[in-house]
Amino acid sequence: MSDVTLASSTRTNLLSLQRTSNLIGRTQERLASGQKVNSAIDDALAFFKARNLNTRAGDLASIKDEIAVGISVIRASIQGLETIESVLKQAKALAQSAVASPESSTRAKLASQFNELRSQVDNIAEDAAYNGINLLKNTTNSFQSGADQLTVKFNERTTTSAINQLVVSGLNTTDFNTITARSAVATGTAGSTTVWGQTGTAAITAINSAIRAIDSAMVSVRQVAQSFGTNSSLLEIRRQFTENLINTLKGGASQLVNADLNEESANLLSLQTRQQLGTISLSIAQQSEQSVLRLF
Repeated sequence: MSDVTLASSTRTNLLSLQRTSNLIGRTQERLASGQKVNSAIDDALAFFKARNLNTRAGDLASIKDEIAVGISVIRASIQGLETIESVLKQAKALAQSAVASPESSTRAKLASQFNELRSQVDNIAEDAAYNGINLLKNTTNSFQSGADQLTVKFNERTTTSAINQLVVSGLNTTDFNTITARSAVATGTAGSTTVWGQTGTAAITAINSAIRAIDSAMVSVRQVAQSFGTNSSLLEIRRQFTENLINTLKGGASQLVNADLNEESANLLSLQTRQQLGTISLSIAQQSEQSVLRLF
């Protein structure tokens, strides 16, 4: 069989219709996806630039989540310190009542209550953890020496300089003993209950020593809370900055690949009109060929 030969006008109209159909398909794809660059074929430079921006935005989103966790860890520690301060104030009030009490039996009962409050300070420090990190807890066994340490990264770089991360150290042994007022309560046979229940100046001396230890503990609590608060404010600043940077990166990527839906809708309407006119033109060309054939 011989090939079908098309007239030049018919072939030109067919090619025009094919190009118009391809453009309509591309425009419909842009409208469906909302993007003018859906693959590297559309625009390799814009596609890979946008992908790099989105990749970095994704990395920073993970870092922002880690910063938020760090803020929560510090807030849990600050809440623990505030609670400890409240307990220490109650313990100090008990000690002051013991100083003013003339009866040794009353002082001994107050000593028991004092000991209970001080032990609660240890429990609060034990419970002030978030996500497995505790900046207040401090033990000196073979498994752990000192409180936990919080490390929060600020960016996706791998270097560990102070510019790229914040390291918040938990309480050392000395600070922990001060804050929990361990020196305020003796142990063993010479415990505070026995000492406070004595007559004479020995009991008053012991109670005043406990009051001084409580005062020192409250000063340390406020200092540590202030330090943690400063770190929390810094992390919040970095969290907001990272969030804004993520939005900027995503916005830049969108500008490279997102389609103008109004423009694409107008293009689609224009292309559909062109397609209709091309169909009419093709029909006219075919009718002209048929008119020539009728002459034969």
